[in-house]
Amino acid sequence: MVSPKEKKVEKTKESEAKVIDSYEFLSDKMPISIRIFSRRGDFVPTYETSIASISESTEFILEKIRQELITKVNIGMLDIVSSKRSEEIDQRFIDAIDTLVKKYFPDVDTKTSGFLISYLIQRSLGMGNLEILMDDENLEEIAVNSAEDPVWVFHKKYGWLKTNIKIQNEETIKHYATILGRRIGRQISVLEPLLDAHIGEGDRANATLMPISSKGNTITLRKYSRDPFTITHFLRGKTISINAASLIWLAMQFELSAIIAGGTASGKTATLNVLASFIPPNQRVISIEDTRELRLPKFLHWVPMLTRQPNAEGKGAVAMADLLVNSLRMRPDRILVGEVRRQREAETLFEAIHTGHSCYATFHANNAKETVERFLNPPINVPSMVLPAMSLIITQFRNRRTGTRRTFQVAEILPDSTPNVLMQYDPKKDVLVDKNKSTSLMDSLEMYTGYTLKEITESLREREAILKYLVDLNIDHIDDVGKVIAEYYTDKGNLFAHVRKKQKLE
Repeated sequence: MVSPKEKKVEKTKESEAKVIDSYEFLSDKMPISIRIFSRRGDFVPTYETSIASISESTEFILEKIRQELITKVNIGMLDIVSSKRSEEIDQRFIDAIDTLVKKYFPDVDTKTSGFLISYLIQRSLGMGNLEILMDDENLEEIAVNSAEDPVWVFHKKYGWLKTNIKIQNEETIKHYATILGRRIGRQISVLEPLLDAHIGEGDRANATLMPISSKGNTITLRKYSRDPFTITHFLRGKTISINAASLIWLAMQFELSAIIAGGTASGKTATLNVLASFIPPNQRVISIEDTRELRLPKFLHWVPMLTRQPNAEGKGAVAMADLLVNSLRMRPDRILVGEVRRQREAETLFEAIHTGHSCYATFHANNAKETVERFLNPPINVPSMVLPAMSLIITQFRNRRTGTRRTFQVAEILPDSTPNVLMQYDPKKDVLVDKNKSTSLMDSLEMYTGYTLKEITESLREREAILKYLVDLNIDHIDDVGKVIAEYYTDKGNLFAHVRKKQKLE
C-alpha cells in the first residue's frame, strides 16, 4: 500500500513535471501513449509509456489469465519462446488465449478482444514492454543496463532518455536475451555470454550476461529504419547542400568510387543509402552488409547480401571479405559495402575498383585526412599507390550536443594519395562551404564524360534543379525519389518539362 505521504510526494513531483512532447502509436493493436517530460533536478528527461484503456484491475485479470494460460497449455516459459510470433505462433496458444479472454471478459467486443489477446501474446511470448518500445518509430536504440536501472532509449529528436520501464529481475533480462537468440537459432549462456544478432529485416540485438557485464545482464536493441532517409530528407534537414549533392551525383553517374567516412552513429550507412539512389537503373548493384540497413528503390537491379556469424561449433561463418570476393564473380556494375574494417576487406575493395568496378563503402574516420591515414597504416595498411582509385571521400559528422548530423567534408584523393578538401562544414553558419578548387576529380570527370569544364558546370546546375524540384514537391519516399532519378537518365526532356512547369507556377 502507498501511504498518504508517498502519494503527496508523487503529486508534488507530477506538478513539477514539464511536458516536452507527447504522442500515441499502435503496438500490435494496442494503443500506446507516450509522454516525454523533465523534472527539476533530473539530468535527462523521462520517456513515459502507458497502455491506453488498461486499468489496474484489468491488468491484474490479464496477469491471472497469463498464468492460467501457461498451465492450460502445459509447457513452460522457455518452451513458449521457441514459437515464433504473429502468424507462426502455435495455434493452440491463440485458441487458449481466446477461450480465457471470453471466460473472464464475456461481454467484450471484437476490437477490445483483439487488443487483450495482443497484450497477452506480447506478455507470454515476447519481451513485454520492450516490444512496445520496438514499435515506436521515433526510437533508434533501446538499452537495458541491468534490473536495477530503468530502460534507456535513444530518441531521434531528444537523444538519450530514461524510461518509466524497469525489468523485474536479472533472470527476466536473461530470459529476453534467450528469446532474441532463439529467434535466429543461437544461444546465450554462461559458457557463451555474448550475443550479437540480426533480427527481422535489419534490427540489431546485442546481449551480455553477468559476470561479463558486472552490474547486471544487458540488452541493446538498434532499430532498422522502416522508412529510410532519401536525398530529399537530407536536403530539407540541411544534412547536405544542394551543390555538394549534385557534385556527388555527377561523380557517381560516371562510376567514380567513394568512401563515406564518419564516427559512430554519424549517419554513414544512411548517407550510403541516400547516395545509392543516384545509380542508373540499368546497372547491377551488389550490396554487402553485416546488418540489413540499405534499402534501394524496388525497380533497381539490386542483390543484397549479408554476412553470417559462426554457429556454436565455430563453423559456417561467411565474412564480408568472402562476400566481396564472391561479388566479383556476379558481374556487378556497382558494389556497396556496409563497412570496411579489416585489411583483407580493404585490399579486396581496391582490387575490385582496379578491375573496373565502382565501389562505395563506409569507414570509421572523423575526417578526410584521418581516413587516408587509417587506410595507409596498420592494421589496414593498403599500399599508397592504390588509394587514388577512390575518387571521393565524403565525411559525416554528428553533433552529440544537438543530435544533428551533417556532411562534414567532401574531399578528393590526389595522385600522391593525399586528400584535398573541396567543401568543409562551417558549424557557426551551419552550412557546407567551398574550401579548395578541385584538380583530380575534375580531371577524371572531363576524361570519363568528354565534357568541357563549362559543360560539367551546366550538368551540375541541371542536377541542382532536379534536387530542388524533389524538395519543393516534397518527394521523399525511396521509390518516388528513385523514379525521378531514373527518369533523369531515361527521359530527361520529359522530366525538365515538369521542372519548368513547376518553376512557372512559382
